Amino acid sequence: MREEIDWVTVAEGVEVYLEDTGPLEAPAILVLHGGPGGSSYALREGLEEYLQDFRVLYLDQRGGGRSPALPEEPGLFTIDALVSDLFQLREHLGLDAWTLLGHGFGGLLALEYARRSPKTTEGLVLINPWTNFPWLAAQLYRASLELRGIADQGMQVELPADGAQLLREAFAYVEPKAVFDRLLFPSLHSRMEYEWMAEGTPVLGADTPGRMFVLNGLWRLDYTPFLLEVRVPSAVLLGSLDASSYPEAQTIADLVGGHLELIQGAGHYPWIDQPYAFAEALHNALYGAP
Repeated sequence: MREEIDWVTVAEGVEVYLEDTGPLEAPAILVLHGGPGGSSYALREGLEEYLQDFRVLYLDQRGGGRSPALPEEPGLFTIDALVSDLFQLREHLGLDAWTLLGHGFGGLLALEYARRSPKTTEGLVLINPWTNFPWLAAQLYRASLELRGIADQGMQVELPADGAQLLREAFAYVEPKAVFDRLLFPSLHSRMEYEWMAEGTPVLGADTPGRMFVLNGLWRLDYTPFLLEVRVPSAVLLGSLDASSYPEAQTIADLVGGHLELIQGAGHYPWIDQPYAFAEALHNALYGAP
């Protein structure tokens, strides 16, 4: 299979790591990983076999993964900056249009790019996207209470205007990874398989993007009002056991008018938990539901 690895300059002093795979003449799909500050490595490991009919672009977003580290300057890490990188990348590749596949935080970038440039967006595939960060903060806070044994599953937490304070309280008592794991993984097996896969990442990258986005007020961002401005064919794939996006992300399909695929028994990485159901859902998203 064709594979080209490159570092693409997308802004002054900013390069991003890119793996360009598959037939050059095939429809292009840009894969946007979660984070902020993650890597496309685990997504390629999990998704590659399902995307063999496409030219697939695996991007490590600025400052994350295998992309070069950047200074700790909040201005370098904004939604505007990351979306601008996508415009520069498409121009560099000479593509008239592409499909965007976003996972978690990457779903937010995919939506914002499509909102700004519907003519160059052939479609959106959003896998367990994160768009309402105050809601996510409330979910994390509730999970931290459950881990401390002082709340039952299903308890409601008042939705904050700014989730940062809730997270400070949550992470003061419970290690952040344990709290996120509580939401993302429906089983110990699921978590261990993902971590085994992620261990292959050659460079994990710094946590600068995540910290800078916090300083920029990420946990105040609720993207819901902008969804009505997205006018491209969309599919939302949700794991029914991913408490970081379900059921909130159903709103995306409702407001965008997109196709919703609910994958029963799956968490944040549905190709791990329910590979056959995920394969069918992704096929429906890419080729149209029967």
